[in-house]
Amino acid sequence: MTGTELSTQDGREQLVLDRIDRVRRAPARVRGERVTLAHGSGGKATHTLIEAIFLEAFRNPLLEPLDDAAQLRLDGARLALTTDSFVVSPLFFPGGNIGDLAVNGTVNDLAVSGATPKYLTASFILEEGFEVADLRRVVESMRNAARVAGVDVVTGDTKVVQRGKADGCYINTAGIGVVSHPGELGAATVRDGDAVLVSGPIGEHGVTIMLARGELEIDAELTSDTAAVHGLVAGLLAAAPGVRMLRDATRGGVATVLNEVAAAANAAVVVDEDAVPVRTEVRGACELLGIDPLYVACEGRIMAVVDGAQADAALAAMRGHRLGEGAAVIGRVRAEPPGMVLLNTAFGGTRVVDLLVGDPLPRIC
Repeated sequence: MTGTELSTQDGREQLVLDRIDRVRRAPARVRGERVTLAHGSGGKATHTLIEAIFLEAFRNPLLEPLDDAAQLRLDGARLALTTDSFVVSPLFFPGGNIGDLAVNGTVNDLAVSGATPKYLTASFILEEGFEVADLRRVVESMRNAARVAGVDVVTGDTKVVQRGKADGCYINTAGIGVVSHPGELGAATVRDGDAVLVSGPIGEHGVTIMLARGELEIDAELTSDTAAVHGLVAGLLAAAPGVRMLRDATRGGVATVLNEVAAAANAAVVVDEDAVPVRTEVRGACELLGIDPLYVACEGRIMAVVDGAQADAALAAMRGHRLGEGAAVIGRVRAEPPGMVLLNTAFGGTRVVDLLVGDPLPRIC
């Protein structure tokens, strides 16, 4: 290829990148007249709904970062506060159920905010006719998960709605933790040259949920990766004080977190496809479903952006914990092109990894 041809190709690529950047920077606006399942997917529709409706109404300095937990200061103490709702279908799945998922998910949102989880709330919306035996199973799994995580459920609420109005059981939680990490964690602190790590194979929870629904004749030995990651996080922060940001890759998966990092840091994130850990069973199921594993939810994996000089120390710390044995460095942060996530593919090319509008796997948490 001649120099002129290369220059023309580079120019075309830049035009495409500029066009994507203009679209991303446009003010958020909800275009439809009704809420759809896509608005709960964690992708573009979710971000638009949050920014155009909720953030517009409630905007304040504590909410505006849109982190997994709000950072609060009270009488000299640093606290983290988070809330979450769980509507997973089916309620029971290989490796867990809605109860331990609710505890672990809330604990993890606190953990990736640099907090030690302490207390949870638990509110139940139950459908008329829900089996008491199933409710007992859910509550017992919550109790066991809370014991493992070292947290207490200290208050809650119960509501019952008419038959057919709640799909059995929904759970809402809130969590409070104490922040002892001295630094500020957040995507806006990410810098050129930082390393991006994931704590283990991705996509197991989302694929497990889809297969558990029984709508597809795919036989795979998979279980959800749901687990409380605060021990893993504590070890990582102790070993690598240069951790910039932590996130658990739930709705929207790894790809969504990478895009949030790129946007907040106004930097590029370049990922090597071959470096991303994916189990053979997950990859095979995703290929049959036409889904990219990068967009599939995890419930026991964390992502970390770390000072590039501390990448090896961070990786060793992750691999030293049972939940991080499959950890890997999957990419790096660079200055250009700002706000973009690029994937170096296994075939030798490069493609843009954008936010999905919706989610091919709804109601996975």
